[in-house]
Amino acid sequence: MTESRVAQPSADIVYLDANATTRTDPRVVDAMLPFFSGYFGNPSSKHALGGHAARAVKRGRDQLQALLGAASPHDIIFTSGGTESINTAILSALEAMPRRREIITTAVEHPAVMALCAWLEKTKGIRVHVIPVDRQGRLDIAAYRAALSDRVALVSMMWANNETGVLNPVADLAELAKEVGALFHTDAVQAVGKCPIDLQSTAIDMLSLSGHKLHGPKGIGALYVRSGVAFKPQIKGGQHERGRRAGTENVPGIVGLGIAAELAAEAMADEDIRVRGLRDRLEREILAQVDHCVAVGARAERLPNTSTIAFSFIDSEAIVTLLDRAGIAASMGSACSTGSFEPSHVLVAMNVAEEAVRGGVRFSLSRDNTDADIDRALAVIPGVIAKLRAISPFCANQGAPQALGRAHV
Repeated sequence: MTESRVAQPSADIVYLDANATTRTDPRVVDAMLPFFSGYFGNPSSKHALGGHAARAVKRGRDQLQALLGAASPHDIIFTSGGTESINTAILSALEAMPRRREIITTAVEHPAVMALCAWLEKTKGIRVHVIPVDRQGRLDIAAYRAALSDRVALVSMMWANNETGVLNPVADLAELAKEVGALFHTDAVQAVGKCPIDLQSTAIDMLSLSGHKLHGPKGIGALYVRSGVAFKPQIKGGQHERGRRAGTENVPGIVGLGIAAELAAEAMADEDIRVRGLRDRLEREILAQVDHCVAVGARAERLPNTSTIAFSFIDSEAIVTLLDRAGIAASMGSACSTGSFEPSHVLVAMNVAEEAVRGGVRFSLSRDNTDADIDRALAVIPGVIAKLRAISPFCANQGAPQALGRAHV
């Protein structure tokens, strides 16, 4: 048999795209490996191998409960990832409250929310209220209050924006939803493991998360459903997950997610101080060394690891491509939206100026990053921007960017 070889990425790559995915922590991998070939039993089986797998699933559930501050491990439903969790929450709420035909969401949600809401509006006649944000990405609370009524089944608002890192006051938003009897769901895919979460102290009914955003494996996620909340399963079959999500549990993935949750809790203070410091230095130096750019949402409360810079007069795809050639991995925004020639819907919603809205680049760090990574990124980024502006049709027609005056973005 021919030996299969997988190319290894260069150790020289500076990875600044953690909001797209993170490296699976080696300790997570080590914990998962025995459950592929040693303890491979089905957790529904009644023999010893099945029992070992069932205990591993329980342990993973307990570990995730601790990270989320959930009241009970039974509030956790394991899924295939964030998108399934989000879809399940929204569809379940509508099915559980059939007399209510409205949803409230925001203009800056992840496509997993926005695409489903658009489909529900088009095919099911559900009215979707899309709440705007200001130039810093902060929610229009007055518009949210105005949209709330006893016709609303669900409010779905992200905890932290995947492109800008801007945080929503989800605990307060959930309390407002309760006043009209609506369920409240939050896409916390970017927040879990980066922000302290204590769900018992909030009125949040449902929360979605994904393992690969917090140094866990891909293909595993979870949906938190508060005890007592009406829930309608969306995947039918056996009685797995207490009858709420059919299908044999992904035992290695659950084990990995549990360990990742423990490690995230341990590293959260470091991420809030050390990683925030790295992010701030990167952002500060880019703004100091490169004209005609802005840190999007910088005056709002943000995740400690995320910075989106909008560069005027050039296209983000070209920036990311040249950075990649120089060994710097960054993103145009949401990795789930790459391939689109449209500007980021998040930057559009934030009214970023026309000359900069197509030039947004997201730099998202993790606990793996070091000062040396930031040094290397700063050695490359200003040159890449200068090179692209030198060949930009806009700059060629208007003169060098320096002659255009300070851009207002």
